[in-house]
Amino acid sequence: MNILVIIAHPNMKRSRVNSKWKKELEQVQQVTVHDLYEQYPDEIINVKREQELLAAHDRIVFQFPFFWYSTPPLLKKWMDDVLMYGWAYGSGGKALNGKELVLAISIGGREKSYQAGGTNHYTISELTRPLQATANLTGMFFLSHFVQYGAVYADQEIICESAKAYVEHITDINLNPLQRLSNRA
Repeated sequence: MNILVIIAHPNMKRSRVNSKWKKELEQVQQVTVHDLYEQYPDEIINVKREQELLAAHDRIVFQFPFFWYSTPPLLKKWMDDVLMYGWAYGSGGKALNGKELVLAISIGGREKSYQAGGTNHYTISELTRPLQATANLTGMFFLSHFVQYGAVYADQEIICESAKAYVEHITDINLNPLQRLSNRA
């Protein structure tokens, strides 16, 4: 399985979690690491190149810090530019059908803040519904997230454990429940 990790962190040098995740991913042969802010500092996206990258991979991972209950702005722009009508969805838009989408999210706040009755009132699953809807619209299988809560509080040991768990999560062929079921048969 070929995995494309699209990283969208506007200040990777200051991120302890995302930078460690990126370093860990760069050691994995089946993973292509694609850092949007590094590739497009001018925010002018090469749509053809991005579509070719997507087409060449089976599992797509969006890695980002949670910004105002959403993605960082360049990832949103990337989606607006790259996931075009007629290519990703709509009439003739079948390029992503059957591919998998995973979210890898670092969150500054603690997990208890992201639940009913918590500070933010909603779970991460509820807050990422637009990305789930995007997967549905484009015919992708939306798989379970990888989330690191408390990123601002995490010590180096927690960050290292998180990076290893992240790689295990996104490289797990059985992450897709359809794959798990077919392996049982």
